[in-house]
Amino acid sequence: MLVDFNTLPNESRVWIFQANRTFTDSELDEIKLKLNTFVENWTAHGSDLQAGYTIEYKRFIVLALNQDVNKATGCSIDASVHFIQDLEKQYDVDLMDKMNVSYKQGNFVAYKTLTDFRQMAKDRAVSKNTIVFNNLVNNIAEFKEYWEVPASESWHSRFVK
Repeated sequence: MLVDFNTLPNESRVWIFQANRTFTDSELDEIKLKLNTFVENWTAHGSDLQAGYTIEYKRFIVLALNQDVNKATGCSIDASVHFIQDLEKQYDVDLMDKMNVSYKQGNFVAYKTLTDFRQMAKDRAVSKNTIVFNNLVNNIAEFKEYWEVPASESWHSRFVK
């Protein structure tokens, strides 16, 4: 059951899929339609899941699930992964690789491999104050508070001085 992302409780589980590029406006329109259909029909053992999504910076798909209504199961999580993998194929984009880093350069969102980000930290091209996207947050409350943070306040801190 599709609900507005902003109406989901703070404890709702989130999954963040970062794209290796910005989506075009027409791609976003298509992806939103596909997300609406997927989330509206997303179930766990035949029971509807109360879920929503948001797309941030034209590059992050954030899927959220109210687990107080029904919890995600292995099959429902697999279904979401297959859906995201289908988007990857349809739009020739990488959404599943967790070994990449997105961070802000002014108003621009940059995307680098973890190796490149580590080298940039060594070269002081990024610092502890660089705003990074912590895609490891677990729920909406953490998403609101800890998703977009200085590198010093994230798992990225191990790379910056």
